[in-house]
Amino acid sequence: MMKNLIVFFFFAFLVTFSFEMKGQTYNTDKGRAEFLSKAALNEFTGVSDDLNGLLDFEKNSFDFFIDLNTLKTGIGLRDRHMRENYLETKKYPYAEFTGKINEQVKLEKGQSKLLNATGTFKIHGKEKNMVVPGKITWISDSEIQLEATFKILLSDYNIAIPSVIFYELSEEQTISIKANLKKKTVNTK
Repeated sequence: MMKNLIVFFFFAFLVTFSFEMKGQTYNTDKGRAEFLSKAALNEFTGVSDDLNGLLDFEKNSFDFFIDLNTLKTGIGLRDRHMRENYLETKKYPYAEFTGKINEQVKLEKGQSKLLNATGTFKIHGKEKNMVVPGKITWISDSEIQLEATFKILLSDYNIAIPSVIFYELSEEQTISIKANLKKKTVNTK
């Protein structure tokens, strides 16, 4: 009898404090995307708070994208030149990263899990396969947070580097994302 009671409490503890991600979908339309350009004489950051994303733990897949027209560096003229001359956002308005999560995700209340995502990063009409490390943190039963940082080379995507010294841009860009994703509710009607 005592053994059965211990097993019951252990099982109840696991159910209460374990958060199985399988079969659940999370999304956001207000994540943060940031790029950092560190060149010899110039360093600046571009930021957007309009990152859209979807994590589907049933399929172990993800899709994150951003409208590049929402990136802001703090200088309007630089933003306009970046969009018109280098990113060519009229022709290529979005950057997107899609793929699969390499590990099964199971979180316990308040904990984080490191993971790797394998997918395709698309920008400026070009694609490149990559593996991106990230971290998922349990926020609540209906919310998780995702953070990831990776590097790209502009030449891999045929993005020209400005030659004007005050717009000096590094060949290597560091991309960071941070987003709180809410559990997607399924409408049964």
